[in-house]
Amino acid sequence: MSKSIAEKQNKGISPQQFIDGMTKNKENFLGWSEKFAWADETDRDFFESLQSRSDLRVNILMADWCGDVVRNIPVVFKALEAAGIQPGVLIMEEHLDTMDQFLTMGGRSVPVVIFSNEAGEVLGTWGPRPAYVQEPMIAFKKANPDREAADYQDNLAETRKEIMRRYGEGTEYQSLIIKELRALIESL
Repeated sequence: MSKSIAEKQNKGISPQQFIDGMTKNKENFLGWSEKFAWADETDRDFFESLQSRSDLRVNILMADWCGDVVRNIPVVFKALEAAGIQPGVLIMEEHLDTMDQFLTMGGRSVPVVIFSNEAGEVLGTWGPRPAYVQEPMIAFKKANPDREAADYQDNLAETRKEIMRRYGEGTEYQSLIIKELRALIESL
């Protein structure tokens, strides 16, 4: 059975409402947003060409406490803004029923960018982070299935360090998000 987000269509808050309501990480979120620049003009052209499409809907599961949301969603917002698509923001804790339909390796990880059609049929998802940045977490989960193991937390801490190393200090990771979103949309 295919997934549906029909019951959540037009129920999310706007990106600006999310930003205005942030109680954590707002300065960092806005900082990453201000640093965004299109690395490739053909990507900007692609997203701007979506303005003529009326069949795509986007909802984003997210929370202001999440570092991946703070880094990645400003990029997603910029891409969707260029596309003329107003996403609905679903705060994870307020939409656990929806979150549990979009688990990452069995866990609740945000952000999840959900693309659907007008009827709410899910066409594809992106998140919680670019594939290259996510690779260490996938490897960690495979190698550490027992959350009670003595070395689990130490291994998780090392994995998180590697994730941060892959994000880097600058904005280079942002072009990965743009490329992945573009590839996903082109496949729909």
